[in-house]
Amino acid sequence: MIEEASLQNNSKLILALDVPEYAYALELVDRFKDVIGVFKVGLELFTVAGPAIIDEIHRRGRKVFLDLKFHDIPTTVSRAGVAAARRGVFMFNVHASGGLDMMKRCQEDVVNVCLKENIARPRIIAVTVLTSMSQETLKQELGLQHSLNTHVRHLAGLTLKAGLDGVVASAKEAAMIRGHCGRGFLIVTPGIRPSWAAVDDQSRTMTPKQALRQGADFLVMGRAILNQSDPMKAIELIQREMASV
Repeated sequence: MIEEASLQNNSKLILALDVPEYAYALELVDRFKDVIGVFKVGLELFTVAGPAIIDEIHRRGRKVFLDLKFHDIPTTVSRAGVAAARRGVFMFNVHASGGLDMMKRCQEDVVNVCLKENIARPRIIAVTVLTSMSQETLKQELGLQHSLNTHVRHLAGLTLKAGLDGVVASAKEAAMIRGHCGRGFLIVTPGIRPSWAAVDDQSRTMTPKQALRQGADFLVMGRAILNQSDPMKAIELIQREMASV
């Protein structure tokens, strides 16, 4: 078992519970809670398990990144954000493409509720461009004529202006975001693949060491770990690589 102090040193690695069953998700938490401090709960698992999965992870002494990517009118997103804060999540996200007003309203209302009710304020981050999307997708399907990098930079700047804590973005854009938004602005990077893991459906990937060197604060990994024959060994190798940066 890894001691708590060692676990804190490895807290940059978030394990994605992208699985379809409540019981299996808890089995994974129990299996890896001694080496992972933060678990991601996404759309699939939350739709199956609901808020109960968050409570169970908390009962095991671990944190939750609620990855539901809120994107709606400002009032709806704000209320969802407040609900997430009251549930005690460590971090949740919205879509930056929802606009400045949506992000700003969510941030302000969450802060006010946390102060009023004396609860810990979750980190609020915004998704820029999904790591499954490419330049061609943005141009041909979404009609955006400027470059992917320009779009990510714009959305990151909008997120900073709204007062959010950071963004979800590909590690390939991390250095650009860091230069544009400064230190202290969180960069959470999915699409991380060790050199020995399959790329799957990600278009813009990077290894853990490369991502940290580019300025990432948190690395979100799921299939690249869980699909290995020995997931615990995979975590050990990844954390060792991260520690070498």
